[in-house]
Amino acid sequence: MLFGAVLTAEGGPVELGEGCIVMENAVLRGTRRDPLVLGRQVLVGPTSYLTGCRVEDEVFLATGNRVFNGARIGNRSDVRINGIVHVRTVLPTDSTVPIGWVAVGDPARILPPEDHEGIWEVQKELDFPGYVFGLDRFDEGQSLMPAISERFGRSLGRHSDDHEI
Repeated sequence: MLFGAVLTAEGGPVELGEGCIVMENAVLRGTRRDPLVLGRQVLVGPTSYLTGCRVEDEVFLATGNRVFNGARIGNRSDVRINGIVHVRTVLPTDSTVPIGWVAVGDPARILPPEDHEGIWEVQKELDFPGYVFGLDRFDEGQSLMPAISERFGRSLGRHSDDHEI
């Protein structure tokens, strides 16, 4: 692990296989539903953010990746600079997500970021708010943020008595 990398197992387990490299300012977070698991010889690039996902062996996750809850990345795959692997997405062995592109679905569709409608077509069925936050998607003109803020506030409140050591 390099400078500024954060592994947080507060929400769920984090497991790193043999020979993993986690570079500067990457964040790896386990969740109760989905532990974060890296196989052998995985490289996680600087400023990447992985939460509750499974990454198999010999995977390259370049700078600035985002890999979300319930995602699975197969052996020898590459997710290039600023690539996104969305919630509950499954990338098969030897996959490549090009620079800045989005992988979404099971099986994964790999789409350019400007194809918002194509991404949304798959993403809405993956139910990000239900899967990650346990909340139903609200109707148009309503916001999930009050419920999410309240939930996170309660969770973080567990640390109100923490002391620096």
